[in-house]
Amino acid sequence: MSNVLRMNSVRGKVRKLASTTVHDTVDFYDGSGPPRVVACPERELPPGGVPAYLAARKSGARSFVLWADEHRRERVATVVTQSAAGGVATFQVLGAHGEHLGTIVREKAFRGRGLRTRWSVTPAGGPEAVGYKGRIVWWIVWWLCLPLMVAVVIFTVLDSTPGNEGGAARAPRRIRWRAGGRMPLEFRSRGSKLHLHAPETDWRLGAALIALVRSFSADMWDGLKT
Repeated sequence: MSNVLRMNSVRGKVRKLASTTVHDTVDFYDGSGPPRVVACPERELPPGGVPAYLAARKSGARSFVLWADEHRRERVATVVTQSAAGGVATFQVLGAHGEHLGTIVREKAFRGRGLRTRWSVTPAGGPEAVGYKGRIVWWIVWWLCLPLMVAVVIFTVLDSTPGNEGGAARAPRRIRWRAGGRMPLEFRSRGSKLHLHAPETDWRLGAALIALVRSFSADMWDGLKT
């Protein structure tokens, strides 16, 4: 059985109720018991504060801290941007003591090396794993049905069901990473879960990856203006 990571994002109104704590969490499930919180992602702001972060964010840059708990008692990992330009962003994932855990590269669709967004993950001392957002066949179906999707988006935005924004109109989001004939990682759109199929995968790198993937989705948990 694969280990599973899932990020849970809290809505903006709830965040304001207790701004002294970190609200977003990453759960880890290995089959031995109920899911447990292993990290609390929080954007790490530059000297210019929120405006500076949001300005850099437009180019694809991200900066996160993964805390061990909501009170920021211990740093689990850090995500920093090495470069972000032309639709290609490279991120370095560091451990609690600054050790290198891995590198993650996102190449935006039509701007990198393909028609789909390309994600590559290279663990420290391990082989590069490459994954593409969605399958070609589902992208074709999605584009052909785009006029209908617009109506679905309007309906689901007006829908009062929490977490249903976009609903069935969401673009294909599933990502399967391949490395040496194996599939070590898989992001499943249903439930927004990251499956760690390779037992040797560092869950801290996985937690950083799911936080990054979610930050580039409609969720945009790190894109708040406050």
